Amino acid sequence: MKVYVYEKCDTCRKALKFLAAKKVTPEVIAIREQPPTVAELRKMLGYVGNDLRKLFNTAGQDYRALDMKTRLPKLSVDEALQLLSSNGNLVKRPFALTKSSGTVGFREEEWEQLLAGDR
Repeated sequence: MKVYVYEKCDTCRKALKFLAAKKVTPEVIAIREQPPTVAELRKMLGYVGNDLRKLFNTAGQDYRALDMKTRLPKLSVDEALQLLSSNGNLVKRPFALTKSSGTVGFREEEWEQLLAGDR
């Protein structure tokens, strides 16, 4: 399991604490320094029902500064994924991928399902 996180993100810390309680040791990656690849983002897009907006950190400063609310509907999927892969601040976090599934954000029940599906 790979989990992309931002160290100052409370939600990311909750997700890592949840995994530790489940005795799961993921590969933890600093999302700002090493955003998910276009291939990983494309996989996740499928896991979130092909809703591009779900991949974006819509509450983030970069999202607002880049006026993504206006720009996102005009971007192609490839353009949006390229933008996300080049700016980890734009990516919804935590961003977790297993061999067969993935999720963004942290909702305990979704993470339970994620772990159950990876066994």
